[in-house]
Amino acid sequence: MTLEYVPFLYWTLCLPGYLIRLLCFIALMFGGIHAVTLEVKEGSSTCIKAELSAVFSISYNASGSMRTVLVTLPDSATVDPGSSSCGSEISAPWLVAAFGSGHALGLSFSTNGSLYSVANLTLQYNLSDAAVFPGANSSDVVTVVSASVGIWAPVNTTYRCLSNATFRLDTADVTFSNIKLQAYMTGNDLSPNESVCFADQTPTPAPTRLPTTAPVPVPTPAGPPEQGIYNVTQNNTVCLLAQMGLQLNVTYTDQNNKTVQEVVNVNPDLTSSSGSCQAKSATLTLTQEQTTTLTFIFTLNSTSNKYYLSAVSLVANWPNMPANFSATNASVNYLRSSFGHSYMCNAEQTLVILPTFSINTFRLQVQPFGVTTTQFASAEECQIDQDQMLIPIIVGAALAGLVLIVLIAYLIGRKRSHAGYQTI
Repeated sequence: MTLEYVPFLYWTLCLPGYLIRLLCFIALMFGGIHAVTLEVKEGSSTCIKAELSAVFSISYNASGSMRTVLVTLPDSATVDPGSSSCGSEISAPWLVAAFGSGHALGLSFSTNGSLYSVANLTLQYNLSDAAVFPGANSSDVVTVVSASVGIWAPVNTTYRCLSNATFRLDTADVTFSNIKLQAYMTGNDLSPNESVCFADQTPTPAPTRLPTTAPVPVPTPAGPPEQGIYNVTQNNTVCLLAQMGLQLNVTYTDQNNKTVQEVVNVNPDLTSSSGSCQAKSATLTLTQEQTTTLTFIFTLNSTSNKYYLSAVSLVANWPNMPANFSATNASVNYLRSSFGHSYMCNAEQTLVILPTFSINTFRLQVQPFGVTTTQFASAEECQIDQDQMLIPIIVGAALAGLVLIVLIAYLIGRKRSHAGYQTI
């Protein structure tokens, strides 16, 4: 069955989320859906190009009950020239694909000079389209938005993700597959240098021959890294506060086909910070001497009023590396704290990003949201620090208890010794 731009299934009751995702997966894998090619041009130059497949799962109210429809992005989708643009100094680049009767998929992009990312993912659907939303109680045009969806890549490379990726946008789910896209392009064709999403990064099969070399040991830095101050300023106002010592643990294959495990301290004196702040996402990028670019993305959950580190990316060009080392994971969950508070962890902790990349942090304190001054708000401490504070308290209490027991025993013994004498 080939799926055209019509809902091929709808339900009078909203199915569980896992069934919706399963049906989207079936639609993408077996429904005959083809990738749609979309280009945003400025004159004869292409600035954004995307090849992708998409299925939308949309819930709406019909006759007092909730229904869910699955809609595919059709081959007939076109770039909306009125909403799409290459951006400017004051506006972000936008790719908006229009389809059907008033429906549209939009992606806006941002960059820090070394990485570009999808800053916002939007879906617009028209409930008055009876062919798609039969029996809808409303005729509104609804727009749903998601920020920080974890689609990003180094500048001048193509983001590629063949695997399914589903993003929640309030009343709708958007499931992408077979994505190849690039923004801030310098040519008209997608770059042959690809940044592969985490889901597509399957382990390399082990060679059939016995290994002849062990990992090459690399000397560990003489000590822990120095603490650096890495703030982000936007519109002449500090919007993100960060101070920490960082140590990078990277495993790669060198020019002699040997596995190298390298530990590198980030030097604050040689590192610059940049980034951006939005309502629900904040980005901190550290660049060290054009050889190392480390990017952190924080996400704010407006429902729980909690924020966390949601994505990390490293691009490195170190000696003995045959090519740029690139590692990205957009589904991590570290450094959790509450809005209006900072997160603090003085103890050493390890953030595992990928099997080939982890970060050791020392004397860390960050606040990506709710910054009102250049000083950190009250801190919520990591569990390691809390445990280390409890140890001396417990030991002190135990010693005090021991002293008290000895004192009571002494007093009881003394009282008994006096009781053994009679007055003459």
